[in-house]
Amino acid sequence: MIRLITILLGIVLVAGCTHIPFQKTQQVSIESVDPKRVVEQFRANSPESFQLLNSVVFEYSWQSFMGIGYIDVNRQSNIFKVVCLNPLGVQLFELSGDRDSIVTHNAMPALMQYGDLPTAVGTDIRRIYFDLVPSDNARIWKSTYKINFTQPYDSGVMEYEFAGIGRELVEKVYSENNEIIWRVSYYEYREQNGKHYPQGIIMINYKYGYQLTVRQKELYS
Repeated sequence: MIRLITILLGIVLVAGCTHIPFQKTQQVSIESVDPKRVVEQFRANSPESFQLLNSVVFEYSWQSFMGIGYIDVNRQSNIFKVVCLNPLGVQLFELSGDRDSIVTHNAMPALMQYGDLPTAVGTDIRRIYFDLVPSDNARIWKSTYKINFTQPYDSGVMEYEFAGIGRELVEKVYSENNEIIWRVSYYEYREQNGKHYPQGIIMINYKYGYQLTVRQKELYS
């Protein structure tokens, strides 16, 4: 793992701010598909626990920094752990969390000029990797190329969108009072070890004005 991190750090240093767009989800007609079956299939294809090595770009207020993030997720227990390094291999922060809380174990002091950045990122990690399927009581709306589920969530409304050849979750959108608060988009699903993983993820937090872009580099389980 240390060797792989070293290689990836070199790639990040060379690549700089080069933008690598994710492939758009292919439009495939799903008009005849049972929405409930789509959810069941997605749940069956989603891993309960995994460890990933990702490249991460955090963009905020016309500034950005890149890093390498290791994440350990256990959906069954609703817990996760994140360690993020900068391109020089210096640890930016380490945190863990569950459904209700985020604990920062270590954070570079310079990061705190942006506020409690580790907690913000940890909260978004939870939004990205947990609560990926709608409830049985969610309202359903179908079009030619996508199926949307809408349901109450916290103080607002959550919308799940499924589309593509694999009928995967391609977007989660949380709104309050008809205003989008945050959005997660999932790209380029690939089967790995019998389960499906998005190779690219973009998390936009409209409330606080930042974007988190995640690219999978290595799967450990």
